Amino acid sequence: MPKLRVLVVDDAVVVRRLVSDALNADPDFEVCGTASNGKLALDLLTQLSPDAVTLDVEMPELDGLSTLKELRKSWPRLPVVMLSALTEKGASVTLDCLSAGASGYVTKPTGVGGMAAAVERVRDELAPMLKALCQRRTTAVGQASGVAAALAARATARRPRAADSVRATAEIVAIGVSTGGPNALAEVIPALPATLGVPVVVVQHMPPVFTRLLAERLASKSQLPVKEAMDGEALQPNQVYIAPGDFHMTLRRDGAVFRIALDQEPPVNSCRPAVDPLFRSLAAQFGKKCLGVVLTGMGKDGLRGCEELREQGAQILAQDEETSVVWGMPGFVAREGLADEVLPLSRIAAEIVRRIAPRANRLVGVKQ
Repeated sequence: MPKLRVLVVDDAVVVRRLVSDALNADPDFEVCGTASNGKLALDLLTQLSPDAVTLDVEMPELDGLSTLKELRKSWPRLPVVMLSALTEKGASVTLDCLSAGASGYVTKPTGVGGMAAAVERVRDELAPMLKALCQRRTTAVGQASGVAAALAARATARRPRAADSVRATAEIVAIGVSTGGPNALAEVIPALPATLGVPVVVVQHMPPVFTRLLAERLASKSQLPVKEAMDGEALQPNQVYIAPGDFHMTLRRDGAVFRIALDQEPPVNSCRPAVDPLFRSLAAQFGKKCLGVVLTGMGKDGLRGCEELREQGAQILAQDEETSVVWGMPGFVAREGLADEVLPLSRIAAEIVRRIAPRANRLVGVKQ
């Protein structure tokens, strides 16, 4: 297989070297060029025709957001991964870039003890994302359609589920999402009605600061209030809770009320927050009265949790391949026969509403 050719764009010499060394150490990559600002990058794009671009968020001459907007006019499908500082400003601009068409992002390593450690971290985070994004770009529509047809054919061979004949309507919604998630959530969450009647808990793979800003942005455009979850708070209907960066989120029963529990146990599937801990706690606490939703994302986080949810009789929705930025997480769930429906993103919100119980708020201890 030919190597994936990457253009590295960053105004800092040390970062260009770090990213180049990390990618060149992987036999699947070749850094075909580097640029110190957005204007140079746009010129090199025409000359080099790379398979992917890494783009610094903050640069002189032409910053990352402005460069991305210009790039997307001529290269609408080219994978572009933003390199962001783990700061409030960096997080805010990165979310702007994702809204403007960036494929994903990684945060620049800080406090990691030397160049070798920094190279290793970038390689572990950036290389898998670029591979997944480049694979998604080269997947033919016909191939995606073939996968969809095969999944439809398996509808009668889905994994057995407890109490299938008396499937319960959902009394809580749990969403797991990763790469491509901010834009996916920006389509699903605002489409949910203010009278949904149940709580919504969300794990989006993101670091601290990013999750708070994501919650604030979703809140500004949604009918439901959206917030970053806090440890110990009582779960309420008609409220969306985003797991904070660097904390796993689960639920625990406190008498007639369910409360959010946050912890910093070791990463699961290399992630914290991770989807599996949340889904497993819901399988134990809510059983078949839960609706699990797995949206676009790399890897297989959420797969084991979905297995436990299905064993308890819960319902599961997965985003389809054609509308996913990366069909990793939902793809594993779909291929394992765990999903009740595999749907395009545009249909997820309506399907969530269809499966909700009308008086589900009794479950979370709300006085009637």
